Amino acid sequence: MLTSRKIGSYHFGFYNHLSKAQLRALSAHFDSTCPSDSSVLGGRTAVTRIQLEGIGAVVLKHYRRGGWLGRIVKQHYLGLGQNRARREFELLHLAAASGVNVPHAVAYAYCGRLFYRAWLITGEISQPISLIQLSQKDSVTTAEVMKLVGHQISKLIQNRIWHVDLHPGNVIVDQAGKVFLLDFDRGKIYSGYKHKLKKRYLARWQRAVAKHGLPIFLTEFLQDSLQSTTPGHPRRTTASS
Repeated sequence: MLTSRKIGSYHFGFYNHLSKAQLRALSAHFDSTCPSDSSVLGGRTAVTRIQLEGIGAVVLKHYRRGGWLGRIVKQHYLGLGQNRARREFELLHLAAASGVNVPHAVAYAYCGRLFYRAWLITGEISQPISLIQLSQKDSVTTAEVMKLVGHQISKLIQNRIWHVDLHPGNVIVDQAGKVFLLDFDRGKIYSGYKHKLKKRYLARWQRAVAKHGLPIFLTEFLQDSLQSTTPGHPRRTTASS
């Protein structure tokens, strides 16, 4: 059951118990200055890595706006509907329950009503390497890893989870060789046919590889890995975009 708690001006949501001391420790980092991820396909977020007593290493994600509006208002969002942090927090829990390897969602937080700022707190992945980095130095290992990536995406497809922005920059491998999918910020539940969802995943992946000049075998490996994925019987419903 989702628990909500307010500490000062910050609203928190979490499933597993967090003490007031832990929530205060988190909120102390909400206004910290940290650079945005400037790597290839790094996204529009910035993160702060901290040690949280009783939990260990966690990653604090600061939501940032992109596009022209982001040049004017970088961190505030219009509070119409569910906020971004809660959406991603709940989708991470759904993905994890579906067997997808994602960072453990610890909590989400926001401040403000009509215009708000938001944060997501997740467990830190041990000594990760991005799929992009791996593909640029070891194509043999990348081929093996891509089988695992395809398996993870197949689980998303089977559970109709549409990770709108899934690309090689949102895939990391930990020191034990386990693959994790990141950044479900814009994700949603897909209401259309599974075979169409698979095509969307492949198309999004291929565009990212081509646009950023990444090794073409990243697309070839994914196509091979998803080849055996067989969607269930189509159901007549309108696909979400």
